[in-house]
Amino acid sequence: MEYGPAKRKAAQLLGRRTTRSTALPDNEAVEDEVRAYLELFHADTQPVELAALREVAAQWMERLAEYRPHLTGAVWRGTATRLDPVHLQLFCDDSKAAEITLIDRGISYEVDSGHGPRGEPVDRLILTTSCAVLGERVTLCLTILDHDDLRGLLRPDARGRTQRGDLAALRRLMQAAP
Repeated sequence: MEYGPAKRKAAQLLGRRTTRSTALPDNEAVEDEVRAYLELFHADTQPVELAALREVAAQWMERLAEYRPHLTGAVWRGTATRLDPVHLQLFCDDSKAAEITLIDRGISYEVDSGHGPRGEPVDRLILTTSCAVLGERVTLCLTILDHDDLRGLLRPDARGRTQRGDLAALRRLMQAAP
């Protein structure tokens, strides 16, 4: 679950009403707790699962290189387990081009929608792909964004981390991992 909806659901479970002024922890605090949880309860499995998901992401980024793919979400941030989808953002001049590519390659997918960087609705192509290391299929979400949306999306956060990265950045992460 994304952090925003997760925080609102947690507040609701605690019997707190949420409004714009309701004080909820920021995403960095939530991510710190997710990391602590993973270290405590999944230290023996999560690093292998994360590496496997990052390899799947790299393979698909190579396959879809013409659409300037960037990895984002838990797989990019390092908090993913085998249950998390791989989120790739594709920056296309033509929003239907990625769909046509999948159709031409005989790849089945479903169309969903989400919110783009400016809050506008964008298409997401959802498919499953095999992951040999995990011995199962994983979900791949391809968010279709306009080529111009890439501008400004690579700025680091307060801790110097980015919310997404291209294939070269992903390869550096994979090499740096223990």
